[in-house]
Amino acid sequence: MQWLAKFIYYKILGWKVVGNTTLSKDQIKKAVIIAAPHTSWHDFYIGVLLRSVLGVKTNFIGKKSLFAFPFGWFFRALGGAPVNRTSNKNQVQEIARIFKEKDEFRLAMSPEGTREKVEKWRTGFYYIAKEAQVPIIMFTLDFENKQNKISEPFYPTNNTEVDFRFIRNFFKGVKGKIPKYS
Repeated sequence: MQWLAKFIYYKILGWKVVGNTTLSKDQIKKAVIIAAPHTSWHDFYIGVLLRSVLGVKTNFIGKKSLFAFPFGWFFRALGGAPVNRTSNKNQVQEIARIFKEKDEFRLAMSPEGTREKVEKWRTGFYYIAKEAQVPIIMFTLDFENKQNKISEPFYPTNNTEVDFRFIRNFFKGVKGKIPKYS
């Protein structure tokens, strides 16, 4: 089905991949993948197409109740992993535990945490990567230029301020589907 995803992504939608185009499922088995700007539901299918175009399995987390019968099998098949969000557990540590339990886990998420305009990103993705000792891979949802730019793997340091400046600069000037939310 990769041929169909490529046909839709490249030919029908007219998108392209730039940057780290050699990212493959064999290179990086564990990573936190962040996508921005997240401004619309359209981001979802672009991300799904991109993972198929690249041949890279990605994962997501969801509240535990989503993984119950009858849809649990479906969400797991899509790469989902349940997380108990109602407990007093530290979510960063719980998600880092999932990384440690799996041989392959690439967690895709939006640093904004919403499709609305935000001035400050959520920081969980960063601390998950640090705790799990995995790189962060960034990719843009650039609707203005119809492209996904993918970064090289970035390993967080002990300087959070410098790291966030570097990460935010990767997304600087990128316009999402709804530009005013970018």
